[in-house]
Amino acid sequence: MKKVFVLVVLFILPLVAYLFFASGVNNFGRLPVLTEKVSDISTISKNYTFEDKITILGFVGNDVNRVKGNLFNLNQKIYKRFHEFNDFQMIMVAPIGVEKEVVDLKEELGQLADAKKWNFVFVKPEEIKNLFDGLKTDLSLDKNLGNPNVFIIDKKLSLRGRDDDEDEKVKYGFNTISVAELNNKMEDDVKIILAEYRLALKKNNADRSK
Repeated sequence: MKKVFVLVVLFILPLVAYLFFASGVNNFGRLPVLTEKVSDISTISKNYTFEDKITILGFVGNDVNRVKGNLFNLNQKIYKRFHEFNDFQMIMVAPIGVEKEVVDLKEELGQLADAKKWNFVFVKPEEIKNLFDGLKTDLSLDKNLGNPNVFIIDKKLSLRGRDDDEDEKVKYGFNTISVAELNNKMEDDVKIILAEYRLALKKNNADRSK
């Protein structure tokens, strides 16, 4: 019996684990869709679109200095890890009038990583409210037209998040105030959605070659 147990531990269990994780992306690796067909950023800024991009969307508000620490957290924990992916982009929405503060911010961010995919869109207050409300979350903008959470928008304009989060049940966004949340939750979710699209691309390429 001891020999059988040793054989199971050495050979059978690793095989079972391999099969489990090999199928994990198909069975467990899709990030839930929480809101379908959110408003495209192109409706308020013709220079950008959510289509065919994996977008991290944020709402900076009109007090850029107050949220600077949040954006540095996001830069260090998310942006630096993923900005080299071709279909990855950051879009931060801010009210018209804070352009100077954002230029200074981008210069500071650029000292830590190439900041070319940090995109800031300056629009009217009502456009910010409409875009945020279109996400259909349980969150709200503050008096400065900002929110510390950032959101994952997929290539088909759907808001992705968690529908079984251990802390919030339904998790629409990721709080940039919390380094732990960015590190332990958001990083994993961005990895999942990137892997999801890579697998879909591989499958499409394989189907075409048949």
